[in-house]
Amino acid sequence: MTLAPRAVLVHRRSEYQELVAHHGTPGQAAYFLRSRGRSVEEIERRHVRQEEALARAAGAVPLDWRRTRVERADLPRFLFEPEDVVVVVGQDGLVANVAKYLGGQPVIGVDTEPGRNPGVLVRHRADDLPRLLPAAVGPGTDRRTEERTMVEAVADDTQRLLALNEVYVGQPGHQTARYRLAVEQHPGAPDGEEAQASSGVLVGTGTGGTGWCRSVWQDRGGPLALPAPAAPSLAWFVREAWPSPATGTTRVHGLLDGEQRLVLTVESDRLVAFGDGVENDALDLVRGQTVRVGVAATRLRLLG
Repeated sequence: MTLAPRAVLVHRRSEYQELVAHHGTPGQAAYFLRSRGRSVEEIERRHVRQEEALARAAGAVPLDWRRTRVERADLPRFLFEPEDVVVVVGQDGLVANVAKYLGGQPVIGVDTEPGRNPGVLVRHRADDLPRLLPAAVGPGTDRRTEERTMVEAVADDTQRLLALNEVYVGQPGHQTARYRLAVEQHPGAPDGEEAQASSGVLVGTGTGGTGWCRSVWQDRGGPLALPAPAAPSLAWFVREAWPSPATGTTRVHGLLDGEQRLVLTVESDRLVAFGDGVENDALDLVRGQTVRVGVAATRLRLLG
């Protein structure tokens, strides 16, 4: 017996909900905002728009489908199924938050605040879902789906991390990170290892080329062509490499294609690797450990 598709609506708490949860009551939240020269009305309006979009999204799910909702904070504990169609209701960054937990399920991004969000990953409105949901599981789905490259970090103790935008490897307190860096052209064949001390290393996808990696890229004067979102390649940057008698600065950016991996061997007491800015979901790396960062086999399937 084949299971019916399941629509998984992914959302995050609104700023209004966060304020009320922190201060206890709507009145206390409004008082806090007024005391800092802000009005609660605009935050309430944005909250209402998000709730309306969620309600319309839920109402668009076909009657013979299964359905569920998951809040962003619960994603690490949520079990996605192969039959799921994932509907992300919110901001572009929420698509990146959920992508690392998926295994090829189609994703539809719904923008709750058109004009406020860039709309790079949340391209649709809730009113589009009656058409898009059946298309996500119907014939020709692959033709409607854009596959975006993801990046993975794999430690020598089998810890693994996926990200849609970028992986950061560095010191957890954002102090100086010490490591040895090399580019592995083929498995087991590192090339040109260099000891470095820096503010950490970024390895990003073409999707991440609109965010943190682009900021570093612009500061460097655009030293290389950033990959396209679907290209099977990554750009990497060393942040603020420090020259000393023991550390070098000759390898501070580059591209990774195919089987190539950026290999970092930890020489600090502890480093971390985290993806898409989520520091509380990180790989812990101790002195002597090695982490390899490269193109992931998993790709985000974004319904266009």
